[in-house]
Amino acid sequence: MKKIVMFASGNGSNVENIIRYFKNNSNVSVVGIFSNNQHAKVLERGKNHGILSESFTKTELNNDLFLKKIEDLNPDLIILAGFLLKFPDAILNAFPNKVINIHPALLPKYGGKGMYGNHVHQAILENKEAETGITIHFVNENYDEGELILQQKISIKDCTTFEEIAAKVHELEHEHFPAVIEKLLTHSI
Repeated sequence: MKKIVMFASGNGSNVENIIRYFKNNSNVSVVGIFSNNQHAKVLERGKNHGILSESFTKTELNNDLFLKKIEDLNPDLIILAGFLLKFPDAILNAFPNKVINIHPALLPKYGGKGMYGNHVHQAILENKEAETGITIHFVNENYDEGELILQQKISIKDCTTFEEIAAKVHELEHEHFPAVIEKLLTHSI
């Protein structure tokens, strides 16, 4: 049985999509969902599926006890899906090449600290980009600089608002993120 732990800071639509994707897969289990926002809808989504769902503070995230909690869950893959804090080096070191992130743009463009969610889509709109997309990558000690796993592009020539861009990007995320996770788990990273 392959085990997944997920981190998110907000709504959790990607988390919900991943849970549903693996719901009837007897070889994969989501064993924990964690958020730095105690009011994040992602926690409610996880609890509705009977999955351990907890919030934590920034101090707790960087604490040895939190690392121990993650180690006790023994995940095969840790997934950041709209997680806004810098991921701790201690967890990265404990799980080398087992932490992945999805970014709502084609890295290295529109990446780095402060570039998340609608901030990314607004910047893309303001710069009159003809296309955007998603990047799924391994997480390292720097924001959005880990080794690329997959990029998918989409035309946004017809988009006039950042909300339209966000909707197109969300479709790409929901289509590709679970399949990439499944492929990584199948190939025993």
